[in-house]
Amino acid sequence: MQDVLKRLGIKDVNYGACTGKSGSWIKTTGAELVSYSPIDGKPIAKIIQATAEEYETVMKKAEESFLKWRMMPAPKRGEIVRQIGHALREYKEDLGKLVTLEAGKILTEGAGEVQEMIDIADFAVGLSRQLYGLTMHSERPMHRMMEQWHPLGIIGVITSFNFPVAVWSWNTLIAAVCGDVNLWKPSSKTPLTAIAVQNIIAPIVDEHDIDGVFNMVIGSGREIGEKMINDKRIPLISATGSCAMGRKVGQTVAQRLGRSLLELGGNNAIIIAEDADLEMAIGATVFGAVGTAGQRCTSTRRIIIHKSIKEKFVKRLVEIYGKLPIGDPREEKTLVGPMIDQKAVDTVVEAIEEAKKEGGKLLYGGEKVEIPSVPGGFYIKPAIMEAKNEYHIVQEETFGPLLYIIEYDKFEDAIEIHNNVPQGLSSALFTKSLAKSEHYLSHKGSDCGIANVNIGTSGAEIGGAFGGEKDTGGGRESGSDAWKNYMRRQTNTINWNTELVLAQGVDFSVD
Repeated sequence: MQDVLKRLGIKDVNYGACTGKSGSWIKTTGAELVSYSPIDGKPIAKIIQATAEEYETVMKKAEESFLKWRMMPAPKRGEIVRQIGHALREYKEDLGKLVTLEAGKILTEGAGEVQEMIDIADFAVGLSRQLYGLTMHSERPMHRMMEQWHPLGIIGVITSFNFPVAVWSWNTLIAAVCGDVNLWKPSSKTPLTAIAVQNIIAPIVDEHDIDGVFNMVIGSGREIGEKMINDKRIPLISATGSCAMGRKVGQTVAQRLGRSLLELGGNNAIIIAEDADLEMAIGATVFGAVGTAGQRCTSTRRIIIHKSIKEKFVKRLVEIYGKLPIGDPREEKTLVGPMIDQKAVDTVVEAIEEAKKEGGKLLYGGEKVEIPSVPGGFYIKPAIMEAKNEYHIVQEETFGPLLYIIEYDKFEDAIEIHNNVPQGLSSALFTKSLAKSEHYLSHKGSDCGIANVNIGTSGAEIGGAFGGEKDTGGGRESGSDAWKNYMRRQTNTINWNTELVLAQGVDFSVD
């Protein structure tokens, strides 16, 4: 791993702010931050965090760069993003391994996250020639109406540890082709992956003289985070994290009449109908519940299953859980790596105890696991519990590999159970019935931002808009028309008549 760190420009001690180009790292003077690997609990490297003054230095450069960047034609901006995607291809293996080391993802998931960045870059390149407006017919003679889109300015991007680099790309690369510049505040739990990304793209920033377009500041939420969400120079804050964090961000940004794009918690469920393909449903359940050690916002938290097949399903699920290889995510055979830290492990253990108090029954797992090859890591055996949807703990999102089994009798009851949680991110149904599928996707079906049939809740493609409803925050990132979040809409009317004509037939002539 030392060779990987060296190739990605990670040092023993790193500065915590830069404006994009090579050598633009600001000599930060804030508190020291240590990045620990969840694999073995050992330190990887240190970061000197930014202070309020150093944040201001980066912001001034971002303001200056926006004035230049917004005037570059969008296809030219797209060409720069294409080159960023190419650089990410060159460093895919190394960056993926660093994601594994710092976030604890298994190797294929670490590489998959970087592939997602590459895919987003490709998507953004095409988008750079498709930032379409509209033309509309005017009610007034010899008038033309149209709608166009302009860049917003500086986009603040606050990312979480579980997708330390992909979510940056969702926002930053799309915002970049829209003509915006960005300010990235990565999670304090995964700062090294962010530093690596800045190092990877620096030669491209140098070549095109666009210092200040791709900016980053590492600092505490109390200092840097608070400054960002209160800063009127940042018209949009895109934040990924817990519902509690999102409420804070949303309220603060709204008070200054800014915009917020929030991707918050999920309490995602799979409904399994009596006619489902059980092996397919089990495969989706296992990946959804234990992939990334259950630390995805789209992780499967609840299985809502018809009572006639529940026993058979649970028996098979427990059998598979018993075979899951848990351990060092750098080993190719491992499917379940560590949780991010000890607090995360404790949260799952406490949730299991709380569910038991409410009447739940532990069917499998939930024990802390010691891995002899990597002592000191944060491992837990994925858990399965029989529970009821109305339990207080089931209504909350437990960010880890804890899966609740909830039975139902009638399909309408399953939909009601499914929707009866505060969150509304991702959802899935397994059935062979066209009628059930259409019911589930109709107005009276899933209330989530993502609703799938015969695939699981986790692993969304970049082409669709990603996000959820209710306490999940309502944000949309990545594909479809999510690019509109990063731009401002302007309606134009051009009068090519020789007279002034008012709308709605109003006559305001003065004799």
